[in-house]
Amino acid sequence: MSTARPDPGALRLRVAVVAAGDGVAARLAARVVESGHHPVAAGEPCDVLLTDGAGAAGGVPAVAIGVEADDFAGLLPADAGPAALDAALRAVAAGLCVRPAQSLSPGFAALSEEPAPVLTPREVEVLAALAEGLGTKAVARRLAISPHTVKFHIEGLFRKLDAATRAEAVAKGLRRQIVEF
Repeated sequence: MSTARPDPGALRLRVAVVAAGDGVAARLAARVVESGHHPVAAGEPCDVLLTDGAGAAGGVPAVAIGVEADDFAGLLPADAGPAALDAALRAVAAGLCVRPAQSLSPGFAALSEEPAPVLTPREVEVLAALAEGLGTKAVARRLAISPHTVKFHIEGLFRKLDAATRAEAVAKGLRRQIVEF
């Protein structure tokens, strides 16, 4: 972790410390000072709370250090340096949430490992029409092809997408981002 000291000219926050024991509370208070902020006793007016997971003050945003709970606005690993602690305290005091990088889940689901099937442009058009809820005749009219050709393309979609029904083919096409809804 970074050991860089915070900017001494920056606004100091009042940080209440809540810990399971007096020794832990003293170590957390020392870390607050090291990060450039002013520790205050629990119950005094404060901007943010630092805890070892022992508790939180009602209505005060809290940073928990060295815990795995999601009950706090901020979570830091036990070995977080002064710069990380400073940044987390400031962010949580401003109303943001802080999580360690390794605990972040991606905003989007990972794409499947299986390769996307190669569909012809016409199969993609048929799949998009099916996604809109069109039947065989309506798809044929829209694409200016025969209903028999539409059925041929649907069978190709079933085979390539490993689907048994139109709904399943559309669902797999949406999941694999072949078509959009």
